[in-house]
Amino acid sequence: MWREQQRLRRAGIESWDALAELDDAQLRQLAASGEASEARLIRLRGQARLVSVVGLAPEEAALLLHGGVASPAGLAAADPQQLLLQLGRLQRRLTGGAVPPVDLPLVLTWIRRASQASGRSPN
Repeated sequence: MWREQQRLRRAGIESWDALAELDDAQLRQLAASGEASEARLIRLRGQARLVSVVGLAPEEAALLLHGGVASPAGLAAADPQQLLLQLGRLQRRLTGGAVPPVDLPLVLTWIRRASQASGRSPN
């Protein structure tokens, strides 16, 4: 995603908040030069929205994206037990035992913050 980061910087987009605010047309325009992949820009925007709206760390947002949660609303609607199981498997495959596993209290905190951010009541 290095090319995407470079393209965003050249366009003056240097924060998660700025990236989170871009719409589809703006991402298409950024990708039109061929310097960046539109699909990767869309994934980065999803990560940015989890970072800026929910307040997650970038690596937490990346883990959720790889686990299939692409938006604050998706996180707010997630089943905590299912998400924990899904993320635990993914994290073990990606990092082995190098990183402490995600636990239920952390997942519940993420869901609660996403629910507050998106105006939903938690599960």
